[in-house]
Amino acid sequence: MIESLLGNLPVFITDAISDTLKLVPSLLIIFIVIEIFENYFAHKTANIVSFSKKLGPVFGALLAIIPQCGFSVIMTTLFIKRYITVGTLIAVYIATSDEAIPVLFANPEQAGTILKIILIKLTLAIFVGYMTDLFIKSDLHECREKKPCSHIKSVQPEIGCCKHNLTEDKIKNIIIHPIKHTAIISLFVFVVCLGLNYLFGCFGEKIIANLSLKNSILEIILFAFFGLIPNCAVSVLITMAYIKSFVTFASVISGLVTNAGLGLLILFTRKRSLKKYSHIVGILLLSGIVSGILVQLFL
Repeated sequence: MIESLLGNLPVFITDAISDTLKLVPSLLIIFIVIEIFENYFAHKTANIVSFSKKLGPVFGALLAIIPQCGFSVIMTTLFIKRYITVGTLIAVYIATSDEAIPVLFANPEQAGTILKIILIKLTLAIFVGYMTDLFIKSDLHECREKKPCSHIKSVQPEIGCCKHNLTEDKIKNIIIHPIKHTAIISLFVFVVCLGLNYLFGCFGEKIIANLSLKNSILEIILFAFFGLIPNCAVSVLITMAYIKSFVTFASVISGLVTNAGLGLLILFTRKRSLKKYSHIVGILLLSGIVSGILVQLFL
């Protein structure tokens, strides 16, 4: 019955449905693992970063590379409260993978791409983090207590990618949120695949490549700005566009470097001036554009 129904649909729609359904089981498993980490370990790792000022960018980058919803939000809150340096926050933002890694993991043929993305983002995050702290001094609160401070324990991500709260029942989060998250990301993937399949089917890959400014520096710059949008759909679109050979790997790196999850949203919804945090956006953009250009030249 289902096959006969799909058989009556245009090819670009059936292909989008097929591509999406293949991802669902893998995404669900990945998000369950991520949810366990987020509920039981994310706040503990945030404490480690906040108490390790000299190693903040290293710890921040290593932990942010693990795809999860709340870590960039937690670290943004700690930065606003002046418990971590701006370099550590930049390292977290650059290393944050959002939905890119889970979507790539759901495509086994992209194993090599996953490793390259992780290594590039990790190396760049640590380097830029330390360079930022070298030139921009952060006004930190001092904490001399040996045991974890109450102000850090109280830090919670105000919002998650699906509006869930980590203070709620953890068992409920581990069951309900991965299902909800998988459904949302699968919908994003379907919409992106639908649009890309339609463009490829109607205009052909060569025309699309020309329209997308493939292999040009302008494409890298556009994706760096595009990555700044704090939404799960952005990293999904960037990743699926690469899987469909719509954009170059250099543009993917550029977009994913500037894509800091929901961290920037939290940063600019606080009652602080745009000017105060504009240097953070500037560093992210510069990092994304330069890293994209270097990847295009040497990889």
